[in-house]
Amino acid sequence: MTDTIQHSDGPAETDGRPPRLTRLTFHGPLSEARAAMMVARLAGTEPATVLDIGCGWGELLLRFLAAVPGARGTGIDLNGEDLARGRRNAEARGLADRVEFVQESGVGTRRGPADLVLCLGASQALSAADAPAHTAEALRELRRLVTDDGRVLLGEGFWERTPTPAELYGIWPGASADEYHSLAGLLDLAVAAGFRPEWTETANTDEWEEFESAYQADTEVWLAHHPDHPLAPETRATLDRHRTHWLTYRNLLGLAYLTLIPTH
Repeated sequence: MTDTIQHSDGPAETDGRPPRLTRLTFHGPLSEARAAMMVARLAGTEPATVLDIGCGWGELLLRFLAAVPGARGTGIDLNGEDLARGRRNAEARGLADRVEFVQESGVGTRRGPADLVLCLGASQALSAADAPAHTAEALRELRRLVTDDGRVLLGEGFWERTPTPAELYGIWPGASADEYHSLAGLLDLAVAAGFRPEWTETANTDEWEEFESAYQADTEVWLAHHPDHPLAPETRATLDRHRTHWLTYRNLLGLAYLTLIPTH
């Protein structure tokens, strides 16, 4: 999930450093059960082309391609390490000839229109505007990037309730109450951008906890085994700071998964 949630990825496994994100299947709070339902539902629309904005290693993209024989996919992201992981996974699953992973910005991309557009926790990749203005701009871009009879699967953050000043202080530096919309406000923006919400669902607490635990697990294990490593003080501070952040926004910051159908 490039990310709606402001994470800082750990170092790669070089020179004794911890491995990076090996415990994560999806880069976001998405369970296997929910992913399977999404794939089954949207594969039924028989998309010929799938575009994944801010794809990371493109796990969901690859699952759609596996479910729709003959479909072709493109994933774009700025993280070369994640894209390389996606290419390896595609090769291992026999999908390399049907998918392209491209290292480039999503702002103003000409990669569409596609029959299915994925943008999970990565709306900022479609807009140079600051939050929260980027959300409306990203939705307009998604309408441009999807075919008239296609679908968009958007994963976007929203406030479960308005955060208090103390909570904002603990979430991350510079957090503000207007950084995210409410769920109702997010759906209103989608309608204004030229969509109807075909399906609305939100990540649950179990999905968040699995994601946040898996996000840090590699580094936590490494730190426990290497407490005197030269990188240990900085790593420990980063882990502790991140844990404070996510325990503060736990049950406060939500993630909506919206299946959007374009209006004609």
